Amino acid sequence: MKHIHIIFTALATLTLSLVSCGNSNDKADGYGNFEATEITISAENNGKIMAFNVQEGDVLKKDAFIGYIDTIPLSLKREQLLVSKDVVGSKSQGVLSQIAVLNAKLKVANTNKTRTESLIKDNAGTQKNLDDVLGEMAVIKQQIRSVEIQNAPVVNELKNIDVQIKQIADQIEKCKITNPINGTVLTKYSEAGEITAFGKPLYKIADLNTMELRVFVSETQLANLKIGQEVQVKIDNQDTMTDYSGIITWIASQAEFTPKIIQTKDERVALVYALKVSVKNDGSLKIGMPAEMWFQSPNPSKGKNE
Repeated sequence: MKHIHIIFTALATLTLSLVSCGNSNDKADGYGNFEATEITISAENNGKIMAFNVQEGDVLKKDAFIGYIDTIPLSLKREQLLVSKDVVGSKSQGVLSQIAVLNAKLKVANTNKTRTESLIKDNAGTQKNLDDVLGEMAVIKQQIRSVEIQNAPVVNELKNIDVQIKQIADQIEKCKITNPINGTVLTKYSEAGEITAFGKPLYKIADLNTMELRVFVSETQLANLKIGQEVQVKIDNQDTMTDYSGIITWIASQAEFTPKIIQTKDERVALVYALKVSVKNDGSLKIGMPAEMWFQSPNPSKGKNE
């Protein structure tokens, strides 16, 4: 019995040792490559690039002014519209002055109407006098309406010119090349002095402060994963490996075949699930760099910082 007790004790110790080791074969739970959200900044107007202060590798701040496209043609068009507005406005002023004169006549006629009505009450006036005044007022009102109808196209033309001026101002504003996000310039497509067009790429930028590791795992591993879970990420560093802490930010809802760049030929036929791990970049992580993901810490001899 004593020997049996010793055997059971040894087996229990071995079992606990295997459980505590986790990945005892030093094989990662997932493999993948780092990604970043890349944004291509394109021209928002046509013309010659007058200044473009960007180089690949530059770290740019959001809303930083980095260049502009020639605005002279747009400025000249705006000046032309302003002159046209003055000419049309002078026509409108002439029409409005006519309306002012007619309103003054209508005011006098209305005063005469009140006076005539008072005279009639005192038996000092006749109905004919009142009818004459009312007829005069009706004519003046008709003249005012006629002039207002003549002025309507002029007013609409002024509104149209104002809209065009606003459009030109918007185009001039879009000649400014402003960086939209904090990030690092990955690729530069244009140079100062070149002619660009609306939608033509100028440069590509990405925020590299936080990288996304896209990893593929099997269906059996999903039960151990959840959004917000902390995992360990490792990259090759000469003869050892560098450790990073990562957070799972996304898990695919559908399976897919393992990408060819990730696994061996046999493993490529397996259905796997993609997930993304957010990793704080210390400057060493690059887009496309391969990495390993571990649910638990591997053998202490494997990594550098364990």
